[in-house]
Amino acid sequence: MPEIEDHLDYGLSVLFIGFNPSLRSGETGHHYANPRNNFWRILEDSKLTSRRYSPTEDRDLLKLGFGFTNIVARPTRGVEDIDREEYREGRKILRAKLTEYLPKVACYVGKGVYAEFTGRKKADWGFQPESAVDGVIDFVAPSSSGLVRMPMREIIGIYTELRFYLEDERVPCQH
Repeated sequence: MPEIEDHLDYGLSVLFIGFNPSLRSGETGHHYANPRNNFWRILEDSKLTSRRYSPTEDRDLLKLGFGFTNIVARPTRGVEDIDREEYREGRKILRAKLTEYLPKVACYVGKGVYAEFTGRKKADWGFQPESAVDGVIDFVAPSSSGLVRMPMREIIGIYTELRFYLEDERVPCQH
């Protein structure tokens, strides 16, 4: 199964970072394509987007300042199918992407994604006190997987914190 294409650009507000694509994403070539994944609902309900986008519109989110990538590009049934060498290589590749593109915020879609990339095993939800890459703010959000047991309103609340930050950043400075 082919790797799914990243959606990257310079000047992104947020780069969403997942573990790796699902098999469904690999089949369709679109991020968060599994119908049981709540990603697109979470973006709409947190008002990060003004409407519910579909996975086939993932590239369109570049116009909103949102990009997509993963630690590992290979689609799998689950994260347990990713081996240590893939993570090791993926961390190097992801660090290079973050260093080159310098999105304002790196949003790790799941604490496990953040821990795998940074080696930091403990993290609270939301903004992190230290950045993994200079010039990029780290934000840890719950996974959007349908397997997550956290109440949806709590998940949406955490993503809403990201929206509030982005709205505040758009306000021109008063001198």
